[in-house]
Amino acid sequence: MSRSRVYQWCTWFGEGRTSLGDEPKSGRPKTSTNEENITSVDELIRCDRRMKIRDIALKLEIPKSTVHEIVHDTLGYQKVSVRWVPKMLTEDHKLQRVEISQRLLQRCSHCCVRFAE
Repeated sequence: MSRSRVYQWCTWFGEGRTSLGDEPKSGRPKTSTNEENITSVDELIRCDRRMKIRDIALKLEIPKSTVHEIVHDTLGYQKVSVRWVPKMLTEDHKLQRVEISQRLLQRCSHCCVRFAE
């Protein structure tokens, strides 16, 4: 630890400070990431999965960085072939995949039987 930091702490504690934690800072509070904006972003993506982050930000009038955080971190979407898709599959999605795969296997087996004849 540097001497200047030790002197600074001595000064702070001499003035009555009792904690090493950061003091509350003034400035604009983080207000863009709220439930209303999260819901709005999710609705826009569900309506048009090809919508860009820039377009969502313009439509909702919130910063692109906030939209990016909501889409990727909060909602868990990622871009796949120009569309937003959830990163994690829900149980319904998993069941749909199994059902579709079974139907495709049935079609394939019918085609293979016809082809063999």
